[in-house]
Amino acid sequence: MGSAAAIGTAYDAFKNQEIDEFRPAAEGVSFYSENRRTLAGEAKVAGVGTFYGKSRQTLTFAPSGKPGWWIRRMDQPEQLDTKVDIANLWTSVRNLVLRSGSQRNYLRMVEHIIALKCGLGLDDVLLKVNSGDPPLFDQSSLPLIKAVENAGLADTAEKAVYVTVKEPLAFGGDRGDFLLFLPAEGGGRALRIDCAISWNSVIGDQRVVFDMTPEIFEYASLARTNATYRQYLLAKTVGKLFAATRNWGYNESNILIHGRRRFHNEPRFQKGDKFLEPVWHRAALDLTAALALTGEHRFCGTVVSYRAGHTLDCDAVRAMYRNDLLVEA
Repeated sequence: MGSAAAIGTAYDAFKNQEIDEFRPAAEGVSFYSENRRTLAGEAKVAGVGTFYGKSRQTLTFAPSGKPGWWIRRMDQPEQLDTKVDIANLWTSVRNLVLRSGSQRNYLRMVEHIIALKCGLGLDDVLLKVNSGDPPLFDQSSLPLIKAVENAGLADTAEKAVYVTVKEPLAFGGDRGDFLLFLPAEGGGRALRIDCAISWNSVIGDQRVVFDMTPEIFEYASLARTNATYRQYLLAKTVGKLFAATRNWGYNESNILIHGRRRFHNEPRFQKGDKFLEPVWHRAALDLTAALALTGEHRFCGTVVSYRAGHTLDCDAVRAMYRNDLLVEA
């Protein structure tokens, strides 16, 4: 999808970018349950609202007897649960919004929540929320992982099913970005991610390569979403007038704020003279969230991402379904 020539040019730039951090998994070791996994009980986690910062929002993780992840708006008992699936993606502009049925039956910025599906190998979950506004945390997605650990994991009698792409797939965007999906080889079920970003700011060029495991996911879960200083000021002023920029819950603890020459708060994930928080957030939380939209199955194979974002991620997953490009591994 996209221009082959443009993808080729972007790929050349990607290859010339050094790997800043490499975290492979031990070969031949299985880090996830062979059976489908749900929760043993319920656990709540609360934080400042992402879009309506003065209100405190609560998210409850609960077991589910249905395959896949489901969102239940407790304030709308007349609505059906929304399945976490590409078919229910409402928009991918700035953040992922899932919705089904009524236009009011939605949950915004779900990416940092549903990434747990891939990161923890957690297959069947019911998310209970009281609004469409998810909570924000100073420790990014780590409190969500701790909530799941408090609830406890429970294997079901059903075997987990892994899917991968039939053949190598390339998806190109319109700003020098691309995604490359490679099939799992030799019956393997691992998910390897090779993710690079390139910003015209203090963030600069960053690249990480890793095999997804629960330990790696928990390590990366501390990486906060980032915003330019201009975006931060916009959210706090005239941005309040518009839904797409009404991030009232943003503060100098729960996001990373960057400018052209410096960070405006303390960055995380120092590696040499770089702070790799932006690329770890992109790779482990944003990109894997799109992979979670492949429904109730686990995704495996290799995903290469260069300068891509939510929209290209979701366009790629949608194209896989439209063209029947996913097969059981």
